[in-house]
Amino acid sequence: MNFADSEVVGSILAVAGYGLTETIEEADFVLINTCAIRDNAEQRVRHRVRELRALQNRRAHLRVGILGCMAERLQDRLMAEEDNLSFVCGPDAYRRLPDLLRQVREGQKAAEVELSTTETYADIEPVRLGSNGITAYISIMRGCQNYCAYCVVPYTRGRERSRDPQTIVDEARTLFEQGYREVTLLGQNVNSYRWTVDGGSTVGFPELMDRVASISPLLRVRFATSHPKDLSDELLQVMASHPNICRCIHLPVQSGSDRMLKLMNRKYTVEWYLDRVAAIRRYLPDCSITTDVIAGFSTETEEDHQATLELFRTVRYDYAYMFKYSLREGTYAWRHLADDIDDAEKTRRLNEIIALQGQIALENNRQEVGREYEVLVEGESHRSKERLFGRNSQNKVLVFDRKDAVAGTYRRVRVTDCTAATLLGELV
Repeated sequence: MNFADSEVVGSILAVAGYGLTETIEEADFVLINTCAIRDNAEQRVRHRVRELRALQNRRAHLRVGILGCMAERLQDRLMAEEDNLSFVCGPDAYRRLPDLLRQVREGQKAAEVELSTTETYADIEPVRLGSNGITAYISIMRGCQNYCAYCVVPYTRGRERSRDPQTIVDEARTLFEQGYREVTLLGQNVNSYRWTVDGGSTVGFPELMDRVASISPLLRVRFATSHPKDLSDELLQVMASHPNICRCIHLPVQSGSDRMLKLMNRKYTVEWYLDRVAAIRRYLPDCSITTDVIAGFSTETEEDHQATLELFRTVRYDYAYMFKYSLREGTYAWRHLADDIDDAEKTRRLNEIIALQGQIALENNRQEVGREYEVLVEGESHRSKERLFGRNSQNKVLVFDRKDAVAGTYRRVRVTDCTAATLLGELV
């Protein structure tokens, strides 16, 4: 989502007369778009800001600013604590960036962090930064109001608001006409997408997916991220009716313990979650499922941890984003729950989850050997110019000999071998 936001920023600044530089040494402004969801992300940003001091010492006119959630969360503290920063700008204030940069050029420090209840940037055509011309992101909504106990996003991105569906369809159609062959619809919780049209009727996420997928059977459609409490049979039915809607659902679970899920304010139980997994398997038997999980949340016991491991064994995820719990200032947990699990214990539990998921992913991939998939070719393999890579509908990466394949086309690939992360194959 931050990458998509950066493309909006690039468009706003291009209209104002700014251009992107190929190297940082050519820049007059460096804008760092930030995430505040974990402390590690924020510490990396601070380290990057301090690294830039050396470049600023050589180029006195260079100005550095922070955008996004970290700017929203820390605001004045960033400007006070990082003395080489010239401006901060929150995620709903990007239209103000040309004014902020003007103030900075005039020698002032500048800040704009007011959250909006309406801003979606729906009228802005993003600049496709570093694009391969094949895959692109489309932001369909902004904000979140689930208020999970550990999460800072509602406080840094504001309440949910959705874009006009016609602007989303138009953006996807334009991308397809420009040669793109895959779009990913983005939202903190895409299942909550809802637009009220004239007359009071509404367009929900299933209908939006149907409209985008109907642009062309050659346009693949993905989405992220789904909240388990809102994953509907209606959406799964729409997915089943469109072969070009990719068979991959990211379904963050966070914990396999009902007690922890309640404490996290996730609004579902393990039983509900497994029911949604069963529904996915029923409507989309070939669908891959991925997840997020947190190790060491407040009061988590060994029993809670073991329940998470058992859930992983039951669902058998194809991929997982796995993290140690990181206390975030301003969240419900920061105000009401102790961060009482020792860091070494968090690390132990996380490493157990990582090891189990690595084993499951390898076993899943071994079952793919011998199967054939339609792959959207994306480009050269990082390890060899003689090999290409692409992804199948399940979002698994396949690497195969180049032969006559061309990026941006669909090719049949037979899986011949695998690692835990990658499928190896040959063109059919």
